Order: sequence, then C-alpha cells, then structure tokens
Amino acid sequence: MVRYPKEHKHQTRQRIITTAGRRLKQDGIDGSGVATLMKDAGLTVGTFYAYFSSKEDLVATAVADQMRTQHENIVAQAAPGRAGLEQIIRWYFSTEQRDSVEDGCPNAALLDEIGRSTDRTKQAYTDGALTLIDGFAARLAPHDPPSARPKSLSLLGMMAGTLQLSRALTDRQLADQLLEQGIHNALALIDAEQHN
Repeated sequence: MVRYPKEHKHQTRQRIITTAGRRLKQDGIDGSGVATLMKDAGLTVGTFYAYFSSKEDLVATAVADQMRTQHENIVAQAAPGRAGLEQIIRWYFSTEQRDSVEDGCPNAALLDEIGRSTDRTKQAYTDGALTLIDGFAARLAPHDPPSARPKSLSLLGMMAGTLQLSRALTDRQLADQLLEQGIHNALALIDAEQHN
C-alpha cells in the first residue's frame, strides 16, 4: 500500500473541491452526481469518502470555496472606493463572465438551488455572500461600512439576478443590452444617496 504525505491528501481534496465548484456551476447541484464530480478530479468514486462524508458535505465545501475565490480574485483585488466598485461591476457584467458559467459567479449560477439546499450549504453561501457584501460596503462607505450593508446586499441581489436573466435569454443582442443596462443600474444604485 502506497502512503501519501498529508500534503498530497490536502492537494487532492482541494482539486476535488475546485473541479466540483466548476461542475456545480455548469450543471447545477442536482445535475452533478458524485461519479461525475470525482471523474472531473481524475479520481474514482471509491475514493470519495476518504475526503467527504456525503455529497452535501462536498457541495457546502465547494460553495464556500467558490465564494471565497470570487472574493479573493475579484473583490479583494479591486481598487478602494467607488472606482473599485465600478471595476467589480464592469467585470461582473462582462460578456466573458456571463458566457463562462463554470468560471463565473457562483451567485448567478447556483442561487436558486442553494435556496433549496441543506442548512450547511446555505450557511456556506451566506458566509461567502457576507464577505462580498462587506467588500462592497467598505468601498461604499469607507468610514462606516456597516451603514452601507443594506445597499451592498441590494447591489449583490441586483447583479446576480441581472446576470441570471442575461444567461437565460436566447436573443444575444437583448442579453448584451441587459448587461449594459445592469452596469448603468448598478452604478446608479451605488451613486444614490444613502437613507437610513
């Protein structure tokens, strides 16, 4: 029997999580079986339980990983203040981001299924969404981020809903116009006065 170092097991587990996140966004939670998720990672179904207790365990872990990755790669990398929010918005409503479901936003790809998922998956999503929202709020109101949390939540909801609708339309021109309008609407929202 070959013994792998602990580091190898961690790297393999992360590969499963990453490839599962991509597949879940592409085919949905219900449309992604354990066999497919493991095949994507280059592993057999038999090894699944060495890494996860259930599919729900993997889904919650993959959702948390996807949300963290989106924050680290997009939100945390954006400039501070309004300029950074505009950068995030323009990236979010890009045709590239819309057309690359497996590499794109987990919100727009999985939100409807997350709402019907286990409490653990919902909590993983909620924790990730709060991190994104706090990143938005820190740019909206640098001296008082908590005051901008409700507006940041509205921004996230509007962005995810607009992207979902754009992905669902078969009329490419209309879908592209919707993304342009999404940029306009999001910028208008962040520029609107805060009313507490």
